Amino acid sequence: MLDSLEKLIHRAELLLTRIESVLPQDLAQPDWDSSIAFRYRKRSTGHGVLEPVKHVNAIALADLKEIDAQKQKIERNTLQFVEGKAANNVLLTGARGTGKSSLIRACLQQYARQGLRLIEVDKTDLMDLPDIVDVVASRPEKFLIYCDD
Repeated sequence: MLDSLEKLIHRAELLLTRIESVLPQDLAQPDWDSSIAFRYRKRSTGHGVLEPVKHVNAIALADLKEIDAQKQKIERNTLQFVEGKAANNVLLTGARGTGKSSLIRACLQQYARQGLRLIEVDKTDLMDLPDIVDVVASRPEKFLIYCDD
């Protein structure tokens, strides 16, 4: 009888472990010192993770040509954001190859030393934005949430 009870308990523990692996989990804190840019990725289990970007494209604002008006507005807004002043959310639109992503990455490089960080989120994962915000809300850095479709 005791042997049967131990087998039942063991099987129940295995079942609970499998069930717990598919239940929603809080988004874990990444190693914030490992990078200035992160990607939010969904695992096959459905759980999200913030992965550090190992090789961040080191483009400078001065490298971007023929978009001076846009560059000036984005840079001013980003500086205000980093300094804790009023800043706007930004939606960049335009054809492929017009420098939208480069502009964001150049601002990241410009203000990373002042605590600016970037989190790239795929458009299919935007429903997880509240979880991402919960993870970064108490951080001292300023985060750009970036979605490139």
